[in-house]
Amino acid sequence: MAPVSLTWLRALDRPDLLAPSTAAALTSWASTRPEVADEVRVAEIDPDLADTAAMTEAYGRPLSASVNCVLVAGRRAGDERIAAAAVRATTRADVNNAVKRLLDVRKASFLPMDRAVADSGMEYGGITPLGLPPEYRVLVDASVQQPHPDSGEPVIIGSGLRRSKLLLPGALLASAPGVEVVDGLALG
Repeated sequence: MAPVSLTWLRALDRPDLLAPSTAAALTSWASTRPEVADEVRVAEIDPDLADTAAMTEAYGRPLSASVNCVLVAGRRAGDERIAAAAVRATTRADVNNAVKRLLDVRKASFLPMDRAVADSGMEYGGITPLGLPPEYRVLVDASVQQPHPDSGEPVIIGSGLRRSKLLLPGALLASAPGVEVVDGLALG
């Protein structure tokens, strides 16, 4: 089957394709960085194809163009510490070393799906670094800000919903409010 093409539109023109918190984060960000309104795009997809491997195959995109976001938690002195880790889909987040060290916890693990969905206000399979609760740290692997040799620029991330994806320059994602760019966040 031939890949289906995606129609990319200005994300702020289609808030119906964004989780409410993602739409609010983009609106706020665009108020201080006007280029965000033009450079962050959204495309509607089949929600059954929201998982990265299925989406890249169905829509003919290289896997390296996608950036996955996982939510990780750990405890220190009774305090829960949560972070989002965003890495290229050709890699995986170094939860056991880099994330654990950055959160300053003894053990870090993925946030359970029901909790990730409830706390983020986003759909599983669509969680994005844009619009997460303000107490979450947002960690983005440094490689995301550079064009990838196989896919170039820009990157594809979740929209907060399974039925759409966002497209934006990796360097712009790395400069989003609250984002911490981390060398070595990704493995592989």
